[in-house]
Amino acid sequence: MGFILRWVCAFCLLAATFNPTQYNYVQWVRDYGAMNVPIAVLIGLLLLIGYIIYLRATLRSIGALGMLLVAAVTGACIWVAADFGLINFDNPSFNLWLGLVVLSFVLAIGLSWSIVRRALSGQADVDDVDM
Repeated sequence: MGFILRWVCAFCLLAATFNPTQYNYVQWVRDYGAMNVPIAVLIGLLLLIGYIIYLRATLRSIGALGMLLVAAVTGACIWVAADFGLINFDNPSFNLWLGLVVLSFVLAIGLSWSIVRRALSGQADVDDVDM
């Protein structure tokens, strides 16, 4: 359940920033940001904090190479699904949503990896030691 929650939070962070609908931060700032600069800055800073938390944890746990490998494995799974005719890339909106799912999956794996590694190996990370 913990991984699903991390994945949903990562997806919400990415989708709140940008998605193919008109309901996202980037589109809102383009349309109304000049009229609401303090709110645009506040929401932008809150999104930035979310990205820093996710990216820092992901880079510390699996690193840039790990992020690339998780994205590559996820991309290969999508390629297999497309090869079997399970998904179709004709819809640009679907492609964007799929990209958001893949990126959120990479972030969720990164945020959860220390927990998985500790459960599998029995070894705690230096940052995980309780005092």
